[in-house]
Amino acid sequence: MLKIFLVEDEMVVREGIKNKIDWAEHGFEFAGEASDGELAYPLIQKLRPDVLITDIKMPFMDGLELARLVRQEIPRMKIIILSGYDEFQYAKEAIAIGVTEYLLKPVASAKIVETIQHVKKIIDEERLQETYLQRYRQEMQEQAGLENKRFFEELVSGKQSVSDLLKKAKDLGFELIAQNYQIVLFKFFKETGVNDLYSEKLVQLQKKLEEHLGGQPNVLLFKRGLEGYALLVKGSAEIPAETASRACAERITQIFQQEPGIYYFIGIGEPVCRLLEISKAFDTASRAFAYHYIFEKSRVVNYCEMRKLSATQDADISLKTLDTSKIDKMIVERFLKSGSRENTDHFVEDYFESLGTVHIQSFLFRQYIVMDIRLAAAAFLEELGHGQSTLIERCGDLDRVVGMASTVQDAKSYVKTVLSETLALRDLFSRKKYDGLLQRAQEYIRKNYSCDDISLNHVAQAVNISPTHFSAIFSQETGETFIEYLTGVRMEKAKELLRCSGMKSSEISYAVGYKDPHYFSYLFKKMQGCTPSEFRMGRQKEL
Repeated sequence: MLKIFLVEDEMVVREGIKNKIDWAEHGFEFAGEASDGELAYPLIQKLRPDVLITDIKMPFMDGLELARLVRQEIPRMKIIILSGYDEFQYAKEAIAIGVTEYLLKPVASAKIVETIQHVKKIIDEERLQETYLQRYRQEMQEQAGLENKRFFEELVSGKQSVSDLLKKAKDLGFELIAQNYQIVLFKFFKETGVNDLYSEKLVQLQKKLEEHLGGQPNVLLFKRGLEGYALLVKGSAEIPAETASRACAERITQIFQQEPGIYYFIGIGEPVCRLLEISKAFDTASRAFAYHYIFEKSRVVNYCEMRKLSATQDADISLKTLDTSKIDKMIVERFLKSGSRENTDHFVEDYFESLGTVHIQSFLFRQYIVMDIRLAAAAFLEELGHGQSTLIERCGDLDRVVGMASTVQDAKSYVKTVLSETLALRDLFSRKKYDGLLQRAQEYIRKNYSCDDISLNHVAQAVNISPTHFSAIFSQETGETFIEYLTGVRMEKAKELLRCSGMKSSEISYAVGYKDPHYFSYLFKKMQGCTPSEFRMGRQKEL
């Protein structure tokens, strides 16, 4: 039922409108009344009616002033003005405010009912459109996630102005302003190390994390695809970002500890006080997060604490205690298998640091490390089917390695080149491997687009790959998200049926996977710029 609120200073008129209309019979609820705008406004704020009927001339606060306040406070409310003044200026001002209807007194009860019924149609249509828009947004949630990911990349790049960041954040529904900030990066894995295959357990855990973290007012959650998640933690005078970040890390840890067979890694960066310093917060969080290639099991690494620990450890390091056989060769292998080119610099810095500053000062030790990493890269590429020649072309022959370790910086630079080129070759190999997978996924979509419940999870499960991995690969290789591709397939089939069959629009809606014909028409118009009927008529005119 629509809720109606009446404001009229003449008691006889107000009582007449209130009592002469059987509101319930017409599907309305008389929610309240007042004798002027000043008395009405707080009641309207409390009752939130759908329709306001107000006289234009009243003491204390007239109808136009009340209408202005209501439009600001409750912009969706419809306003019907009652006026005994047939003057153009009043009507012009009412139109400027956004009044829905303007009736001249005296007005019969039947006319008021007729007007409210007309307003009801407007409200019903707006609500229907809002419902469709919400559904469309849900269906396009993957696209929204991609936009959020891009925004996060811009946020941490340090290249955007504050005003641009605030504008983009507002468009996406984010509140950025805070007294201080901190970045938390995290990712979770199956202990088997096979994380690209479909796992219902990982899917449910992902939902659990997103529901918990996404509902916290001081935390903005961003998906980073294969890189896991990022949290932008906003601090205040009462709860600084450092305190809130530790609480987030503890909660994430508690969730993971309840899941046997899952391990995780959390990297916390330095706190910063300005939006434009978030790039620094991200860089330090990435340094902390890069330790997940070095520390195999579940752990939380705080960049600030790691700096202090490294300084303490270096004081006790001696070359005499160094045993190269104890260096974990799996660290580099893990990075080659799951690292990204974007993380190469951080990984190398953290890896060299984990070996000890004093050790790295030794030329012989640097030679050993550089040679060891170069051999590990060559062995890894051979497993993928790449010969030694590819790496030699990009990084030089083994006899050049000696000269690449003359200084600590030279050693790091060469290792970064070797790892970066190896990962580039790995990704090239992966793209070829996933060509067949994407073809199977697209074929599955083309065969099952008519199922109204088809989803990214269903398709990922059909080709046996994790939804996160599938989503990242699909958008990267095809240039569009899964839902964009599915919607495109459905729209093309709908246009084909509109052109070549006598099926009704409602029948076509079911045939292409939409149970709600009205939503299908809404979506078709949004995507094609015309309704299904207009599309069919246009085609007939062409013929």
